Amino acid sequence: MSERLRRPSQPPIYCRKTKIRVRYADTDQMGVAYYSNYLVWFEVGRSELCRQQGFSYAEMESKTQLFLAVVEAYCRYHSPAFYDEILEVCTWIDSLRKRALSFQYQIVKKDTGVLVASGYTAHVILDKNGKPKTLPEEYAARLKQVVPAQT
Repeated sequence: MSERLRRPSQPPIYCRKTKIRVRYADTDQMGVAYYSNYLVWFEVGRSELCRQQGFSYAEMESKTQLFLAVVEAYCRYHSPAFYDEILEVCTWIDSLRKRALSFQYQIVKKDTGVLVASGYTAHVILDKNGKPKTLPEEYAARLKQVVPAQT
């Protein structure tokens, strides 16, 4: 496991924020958000990042017949989230290459800033037949705006 994932840092200034309210259906008997929901919230953050960059994931799929297939997902749970709390998902692109990209996430409690979860997803760009393809420049250019400068 990478060192950066064991010790989450402050999200970069270019992260895109999305609010989520923990629904009753998201919780277990103790009122704690069930662990699998965090990956769903990562997806919400990822989809909203695309919208904030000027396109929807659905639009990209229908226009290009390309898909961002998840090939790896990781979530580290730091503290519980409870029913009716408002969370903020901070999403940013960690790496963007021709045929692959990865997103980083931090979920915090909106009112206190307490870190609830952090993680990442790695994706490859595939066509409908599962063959790797290059992300079209139209979308790559929009996503590059939220990628850290490579050192």
